[in-house]
Amino acid sequence: MSTILEPPSAIKEPTPQHSETADDVLVQSAPETYRITVAEYHKMIEANAFNETARLELIKGVLIKMSPKGKRHAATTDHINKVFYKLLGERVIVRNQNPILFDDSTEPEPDIALLVPREKEYFDRLPTPADVLLIIEVSDTTLKYDRDTKSLLYAKSGISQYIVLNVKTREITDMREPSSEGYRYLKTLRSDERFNLVAFPEVEIKVGDLLPPE
Repeated sequence: MSTILEPPSAIKEPTPQHSETADDVLVQSAPETYRITVAEYHKMIEANAFNETARLELIKGVLIKMSPKGKRHAATTDHINKVFYKLLGERVIVRNQNPILFDDSTEPEPDIALLVPREKEYFDRLPTPADVLLIIEVSDTTLKYDRDTKSLLYAKSGISQYIVLNVKTREITDMREPSSEGYRYLKTLRSDERFNLVAFPEVEIKVGDLLPPE
């Protein structure tokens, strides 16, 4: 389960729930929480402030300690990466658990992101929401957080399609039509059903092709 990491050592559990209004904060935390910027976060990384194995992402100025990657989760993200590479080739750049710069206080690291190809392939800068064609989160222990907190974050940032892949039930939730209040379109699909990509409507994918073997 993801955890809010408060400098220097206090740790709290997040309460990943949809905000009642669009202006409510995405991350619930105590009043004394110290929020940092992306620039400060990068300086902390450069100063080796974190353990090399720590998995963190910055959400609305709060450091979130992500769950360790189990072998099934890691293999699933690698498999999805391969599926999209075969389907789309050089029409996209597939990023696997790497940072995307949303604004000066938010830098999530989604499991899978399909990006618009750029000439310099993001060697010169981090991708932003304008570069993102699709985000997928693989959920085994973080389903509520991915469905609630992450979906609102991605919708408010204009991510056109967001998919939560539920490893346990072997189904996906396909979210589209982002707005400041969340995604207007949500559909749950089983492993034998198909969906298309918003960025490439002609491309259809069977849900089961993204799932690990039973």
